[in-house]
Amino acid sequence: MPLNRHPIATLLSALALAALAACGGDDDGAAVDPAPSFAAIELNIAHVNDHHSQLEGFPGTTLTLDGTATRVTLGGFARLTSIFQALEDAGTPNLLKIHAGDAVTGTLYYTFFKGEADARMMNTICFDAFALGNHEFDDGDAQTAAFLDALWTPACQTPILAANVQPAIGTPLAPLSAGDYIQPYVIREFGGVKVALIGIDIAGKTTNSSRPLASTVFADEVATAQAVIDQLKAEGLRHFVLVTHQGYQNDLAMAAALTDVDAIVGGDSHSLLGDFTAYGLSSSGAYPTVAANADGKPVCIGQAWEYAKAVGLMNVRFDATGAVASCGGQASLVIGDDFARDDGSGSFVALDDTARAALKTTLAADPALKVTSPDAGAAAVLASYTGQVDAEKAKPIGTATEALCLVRVPGESTNRSAGTAGCEDANTLARGSDAAQAVAQAFLAGSRRADLALQNAGGVRIPVAAGTLTMNTAFTLLPFTNVIVELEMTGAEVIAALEDAVANHLDAGQSTGSHPYAAGLRWDLDMSQAKGARFSNVQVKNRSTGVWSAIDPAATYVVATNDFIAEGRDGYTTLGTVFASGRVVNTYLLYTQTFADWVVAEGSIARPARGEYSHQVVITASGTTLP
Repeated sequence: MPLNRHPIATLLSALALAALAACGGDDDGAAVDPAPSFAAIELNIAHVNDHHSQLEGFPGTTLTLDGTATRVTLGGFARLTSIFQALEDAGTPNLLKIHAGDAVTGTLYYTFFKGEADARMMNTICFDAFALGNHEFDDGDAQTAAFLDALWTPACQTPILAANVQPAIGTPLAPLSAGDYIQPYVIREFGGVKVALIGIDIAGKTTNSSRPLASTVFADEVATAQAVIDQLKAEGLRHFVLVTHQGYQNDLAMAAALTDVDAIVGGDSHSLLGDFTAYGLSSSGAYPTVAANADGKPVCIGQAWEYAKAVGLMNVRFDATGAVASCGGQASLVIGDDFARDDGSGSFVALDDTARAALKTTLAADPALKVTSPDAGAAAVLASYTGQVDAEKAKPIGTATEALCLVRVPGESTNRSAGTAGCEDANTLARGSDAAQAVAQAFLAGSRRADLALQNAGGVRIPVAAGTLTMNTAFTLLPFTNVIVELEMTGAEVIAALEDAVANHLDAGQSTGSHPYAAGLRWDLDMSQAKGARFSNVQVKNRSTGVWSAIDPAATYVVATNDFIAEGRDGYTTLGTVFASGRVVNTYLLYTQTFADWVVAEGSIARPARGEYSHQVVITASGTTLP
C-alpha cells in the first residue's frame, strides 16, 4: 500500500511562501496588503453522488417524455462515463469532476466485491475529488481503506477528501500519518487562479449509522469548514468549493453559517434538484440553488439525485474581485435510447426505428435529459463482474402483485419511488413506505417470539416494482450485513424508541433514515408537536387473535429488529439502552435472507390492508394532515 500519496503539505508550504513573497512593502519595510485582484474565471463542475454500487441502469423506468408516458433505462454508471468523457472531449473550460460520496453499499456488486467494482468504474471517469460519505464506513475503517486502495492506480489517483474526519495514527486509514489516505482539501489551478476543494462528511450520522472505529474522530462540519477556509484564505486563496456529504438541508444551513464559501456540491439526501415536473418527477429545490453566505454573497449549491440516474453540471462565474458573479447549470437525467410506449392495449412496446430516431432528435434539445450510450471501456469493466453475480441475482423467490413504494418520511418532498408504476404520489400519502412495511412484516414472520417488529426507513433501499422478485431484489432492498435480534421492552420503552427515531431527524437534524416503520404496531403521528407528544393511539396487534389493542406502558413486549438500530444507532437511544442492559437475544438470522424466506413462504406479496400499516394518521411538521 503506498503511503503519503498526496504531497499536499509540501504544496501548501510552497503556496504560503509564494504568497508572502508576493506581498509588497512600504518605504519603512512594513508589509502592505495589496487590493484583492483576481482573474475573472468560470468553473464547470460536473458531479454525481450516492451511486451506492448501482452500476447497472434501471430498465423499464416510466418517465413522461415529450408529453407521453415512456419506459426507458434510467442511469447506469457506464453512461456517466460517456457523459464525463464528452465534456472533456468538448474542451469544457475549467472542468472539475466530483463525486460527493456514498459510492458503495446497495447491490450485489458490493456484497460480492466490497467496493472493488465501484472503484474500477469510478476510475473510468477519474474524478478530481471524492468526498467520503457515511456508507464508506459501513464495514469499518479497514474496509474503507481497501476501497480507497482500489481507487488509487497509476492511471487515476483520485484525492480522497474529508476535512472533518481524523483517523487515529496507527489505524487502517492512517497507518503512518494522518494524510495517508484522507486529505482535508485539494487545490486545482486554472489560468493561474487557485481553487480549493474542501471535503466534509456528515459527522453524527456516520458515527451513529455506520461502523467507523471509535478512535476515528468526526469533527463538527461547519466549524471545520470555516477553519479550513480561513487557513487557505490567509495563504492567498479566494475560491472555495465545498464537496460535502451531509444532505441538502444541511448544505443550505452551512452556506448561511460560513464566510467566503462560493459553492457547495453535495450528497447524502439523494435530492433531485431542478424542475422535472414535465417528466413526472418531483424535486427538492432549484438547480443550482442560490443561497447567501454569512457575508451576504451568493453560494451555488447542487446535488445530483442518486444511483447514477443523474449528473449535475454547475457553472460558477467569478468576477475580478474573486466573488461569485453568477450561478448556472443543469442537473440532467441520464437515460438510454430504448424507448417503449403503450400501444393502446395497455402493453408497452419498443418504438420502431423511425419513431425512436424522431424522439431522440426531440430530446437532444432538452438540457434536462441526456440520452446516452454506455462507454465501451466502462461497460467492459462492468461486464467482467456482471457474469459472476448473474447466477445468484437471477434466482426467483416469488412475486409482488403490486408495487411496494419507497418513502422515508410521509410527506417528504422528493418521491424516492419516481418512475415505479403505482408509486406516482407515494411520498404524499400518510401510509408512507410500503417497502419498509413489508420488511417489518418479514421480520415479524421470521421471529417466533416477537410481538412486533421495527425497521428504520433508511435501511430499506429501493422500491419494489410489481412482478417477479429475485434474490437480487432482496439483496438490493436490504444490502447490509445486519441480523435480526429480539429485544424485551416495556410498552413505554417502545413508545420512547418511536419518539427517539422521529426526533433524530426532526430535532437533531440527522438522517431521515431513522424514521420508524413497524409490523404488529400502529400509531397516529403528529410531527408538528414536540418530542414526547408526537405519537398517540399506539396499538399492538395480538399475533394469536389478530386483535388490536392499546399498548400497555407497563407490559413487556418482544421486539424484532435489525441489530444496527438495536445497538442504539440512527438515533434509537432507547433501543441502545435496552440492548446494553442485556435484554436481547441474537437470532443470527441475516435480515436479507429473512426477507427472502418470507417471500418464498408467501409465494406472492402485496401491500397490507390500510389498517395494518404502522402509520395511521399523519400530520406533517407544517401541520398538514396527509391523505
